[in-house]
Amino acid sequence: MINFKEKKILITGATGGIGHALVKKFLSLEGIVLATGTNTEKLDNLKNNFPKINVLKFDISNHDRIEEFIDNVATQLNGLDIIINNAGITKDNLSLRMKNEEWHKVIDTNLTSTFYICKYGIKKMLKNKYGRVINITSIVGHTGNLGQSNYAASKAAIIAMSKSLAIEYAKKNITVNCVSPGFIQTKMTDNIVESIKAVLTSKIPMSRLGTGEDVSNAVAFLASDTALYITGETLHVNGGMYMA
Repeated sequence: MINFKEKKILITGATGGIGHALVKKFLSLEGIVLATGTNTEKLDNLKNNFPKINVLKFDISNHDRIEEFIDNVATQLNGLDIIINNAGITKDNLSLRMKNEEWHKVIDTNLTSTFYICKYGIKKMLKNKYGRVINITSIVGHTGNLGQSNYAASKAAIIAMSKSLAIEYAKKNITVNCVSPGFIQTKMTDNIVESIKAVLTSKIPMSRLGTGEDVSNAVAFLASDTALYITGETLHVNGGMYMA
């Protein structure tokens, strides 16, 4: 049985739908969790719902402070064993209409921030010669998507980056993997017009959107010692919509 007792876990983007499911999953498996996000009210709600959780407000796009942030996380948790990079943004637009700032903001937040969190987080893990990093990517990093050239590029790049990191740190007992969700039921997808949602669902062999728990189950597996011989891989959670 998977258990994370005494494991210190950082979850970014913890206040969204998938983030909430990740927090719930790792706490249920006895992990010591620190959740981060940018919305104070949502972090407070998370703390109210899960009293055992640690919370720390931080904007991961502030690259100059990420090393300090990781130091604070490790101090608050008294170590760092598992990192789940779930935070990310979208700024959708057709390529000809996409502003430079829309491109750079998505790349800087989704890709560059993830790199720095991995860099400084793995530095902490090296001391104990143990670590698990799971980066949340997206199905569109494999398939592309209309109006999401920036987002798709950032997610595809995370996959390639993760493979490189996996090679660099495999001998140190640090694994780096990705989980690539398809269309997941969240507050964001709840706002999709039903006719469009029906079209999306028709493209999924399982004929339903995924849940946050579907994603968190995959992440928990890769973060556990059950998956200790798996690194540099991407686990797809999409109901068969995309089969690598």
